[in-house]
Amino acid sequence: MVRCSDNSLYTGIARDVARRMIEHNTNDLLAARYTRARRPVMLVYQEKHDTRSAASKREYEIKQMGKKEKLMLIGAEPALE
Repeated sequence: MVRCSDNSLYTGIARDVARRMIEHNTNDLLAARYTRARRPVMLVYQEKHDTRSAASKREYEIKQMGKKEKLMLIGAEPALE
């Protein structure tokens, strides 16, 4: 999960998190449309899963959470909204 410059949170999956962060912050072709407009982004939370399927399921669970739940997950205070 990354925090964007507008303080929003973006959740995605990647095999190489460091490479993906570089793409989100610098590459207009490979970055997600959402993050391209909200640079810079900063990694605030990550989990490791054994399969892409498990990672996708967890990504879906996180995307269903409200912002307060996501902030609790990453250990941030809701006041940072």
